[in-house]
Amino acid sequence: MSNNHSDTITSVVTATGAGVGIIRLSGPEALIIAKKITNKSLKPRYAHYLPFYDQNQQILDQGICIYFPGPHSLTGEDVIELQGHGGSIILDMLLKLTLELGARQARAGEYLERAFLNDKIDLAQAEATADLIEATTAQAALSAVRSLSGEFSKQINDLLHSLIHLRMYVESSIDFPEEEIDFLSDGIVENKTKKIIEQLENILSIAQQGVLLKEGISFAIIGQPNAGKSSLLNKLSGEETAIVTDIAGTTRDIVKQEINLDGLPLHLIDTAGLRESDCEVEKIGIERAWKAVENVDHVFMLIDSNKGFDQQDKIILEQLNQHTNKITIVFNKIDLLNQKANIEENKANTEVYLSIKKNQGIDLLKDHLKKVIGYQNQTEGIFSARRRHIEALEQALESTKKGLEQLLIYQAGELLAEELSIAQQFLSEITGEFTSDDLLGKIFSDFCIGK
Repeated sequence: MSNNHSDTITSVVTATGAGVGIIRLSGPEALIIAKKITNKSLKPRYAHYLPFYDQNQQILDQGICIYFPGPHSLTGEDVIELQGHGGSIILDMLLKLTLELGARQARAGEYLERAFLNDKIDLAQAEATADLIEATTAQAALSAVRSLSGEFSKQINDLLHSLIHLRMYVESSIDFPEEEIDFLSDGIVENKTKKIIEQLENILSIAQQGVLLKEGISFAIIGQPNAGKSSLLNKLSGEETAIVTDIAGTTRDIVKQEINLDGLPLHLIDTAGLRESDCEVEKIGIERAWKAVENVDHVFMLIDSNKGFDQQDKIILEQLNQHTNKITIVFNKIDLLNQKANIEENKANTEVYLSIKKNQGIDLLKDHLKKVIGYQNQTEGIFSARRRHIEALEQALESTKKGLEQLLIYQAGELLAEELSIAQQFLSEITGEFTSDDLLGKIFSDFCIGK
């Protein structure tokens, strides 16, 4: 992460080809540069419609210029927005002009980085901005808006307040042992610590839902040729993504599809039918199928009910168990046996019986999938979160539980206070109160240019 924030940055902040193109400047020279381009004194927060001039006083474009003086701006610095036509040539000329006049090209995420460093937003809100832009479902977008508005941060800050208050209470009992009341044995510390653990577990549960909404889950469909893998992919996606024929070995490579399951992004992978083959192309597809299995959250093993669970299925399942334990066995074509769709969960691997062709049992399969990954079909109160947030919450929870254990077994208030201090540091990393420059650099470098 750059430590120099005294210079003025510039970049195009709109997509190429849009009707309107916006160039944003932020920093101490932003207003000076804008005056040179517009030949006009600019009133704060006023939309000036005027020409944009180059250094030879030739008109490059006609548009709107808005001046946002710091600290009441996006970044907390002086900010200028030049809103012109969205043609790539015009925008490129305007951008080059701002560079010639003393600005430098903004790095990815640098506007939000400056907003964070100038206390306009915290780190969780900055990340939520990127999550909102990248959201692939309405539910994911709504959860990102909640985090962006500060809901996630508020819960973390409330928890931090409780943690700090408890630390003060515990440390006071250590610093003043001559007091008549034994603060550590009156039950107050134990109850407050348990309350914090309960709060941590609740926030962690909500954050895990937020991560699911943001990232979704991936799963692979594997099995012998003609078991119905491509048909299941098409049924779940609602599109004829994969070719379906009666010819064994039709799918010879990985087929990927993104779908929306009740607001949850799903990354489906259809694989080549697993069998012995002399075809070099099919063999490569089978190798890729096994590699895909190692990198997904769940696997559907499809079996032709009409053929039954045969020796080849047994071999495939044995190989599967060497790669993952997240397996659901799906028996397809139950319509040929006049069976009813059902699900059996009291086995080593859950078994779902369905007919893709007759659309029987598909909802059972969807509900089972949401259950095994812990997805709750609700958006109220869910905020967007990232895996680093989950890790921080889990570590804070582990430290708090460890501190409670030290208190209950050894009456060790000083050890509880130390664990609470560790938990406090982990929580502070979420909002960015205590975060290393390396982590900040990594977070903001993942943002797009113009944010």
